[in-house]
Amino acid sequence: MLTYMIRRLISAVVLLFIVSAATFAIFFLVPRIGGATADDLASRYVGKTAGPEQIHEAAVRLGFTDPIWVQYGRFAKGIVAGSDYDYGAGVEHCDAPCLGYSFLTQNPVLPDLLDRLPVTLSLAAGAAVLWLFGGVATGVISALKRGSPLDRASMGIALAGVSLPIFFTGLLSLTIFSYGLKWTAGGGSYTPLLENPAAWAYDLLLPWITLAFLYAAAYARLTRAGMLETMNEDYIRTARAKGLRERDVVVKHGLRAALTPILTIFGLDLGLLLGGAILTESTFSLPGIGKYAVDAISNNDLPKVLGVTLLGASFIILANLVVDLLYAVVDPRVRAA
Repeated sequence: MLTYMIRRLISAVVLLFIVSAATFAIFFLVPRIGGATADDLASRYVGKTAGPEQIHEAAVRLGFTDPIWVQYGRFAKGIVAGSDYDYGAGVEHCDAPCLGYSFLTQNPVLPDLLDRLPVTLSLAAGAAVLWLFGGVATGVISALKRGSPLDRASMGIALAGVSLPIFFTGLLSLTIFSYGLKWTAGGGSYTPLLENPAAWAYDLLLPWITLAFLYAAAYARLTRAGMLETMNEDYIRTARAKGLRERDVVVKHGLRAALTPILTIFGLDLGLLLGGAILTESTFSLPGIGKYAVDAISNNDLPKVLGVTLLGASFIILANLVVDLLYAVVDPRVRAA
């Protein structure tokens, strides 16, 4: 087990390095290949009235005239040991891990991301609990009641949940439950957890349910398919022949074997959401990482977009690392992989 964990940790570190290099190349190397010059890259960080000489001075000051491998080395050094950014009027120090510096707002990117992370983390965690337990429970019941009206109704609702986009269900839910019936908080409402836990849950209840409805539908269908396949295996019939209770047969033998694909997509989905639930946060006007990314793209603030991309990739890699370790708990056979 220890060897398995060490291999996965080393793989995660190597993958983080590859992702950081690839992300940096997309933002700084690909434009060069497309014909952009160092002055073109620097033009977005100076005023609209800046002349060619001012733009070139900014390009030199920002290091855009250096070879691309030197620029990446400086960026990687900033992640490990911090970096200094010359924004013209002075020099700003960005503490490690430094994911970049916004010259439009004159702020390091990471502190802004950390300020918005609790919103995204709250949204993702609450919705994940609802969709995981709700989707898996619905899938198990549908598999055990195959062909029944309950099975047909639940799978019909699941199909609707998968088909309807979040911006449709979100706006519809806000119209009915927030602004119509006044049962839930309106858009843009968020209270920090430590400030008032009850208000925190109340403000996020509708975003949780709306987001969970989308994901729970996919989990229900996947769980149902896995349970139908598993419950026909020979070892399930053997367990029943031994006289085990049906609940033990379903939970300890059937569901456990069907959890492997569930863990796979759960790690990916949770990692993606932690990197920013863009549509959900935009629909409900939540000040999270997804909304931060949308604003950065609208303002053409490249360092912010780069920081969000790296943070999202880190969450996905971390989530997959946790999933790999959970595989060894759910199915010991993967330890030898």
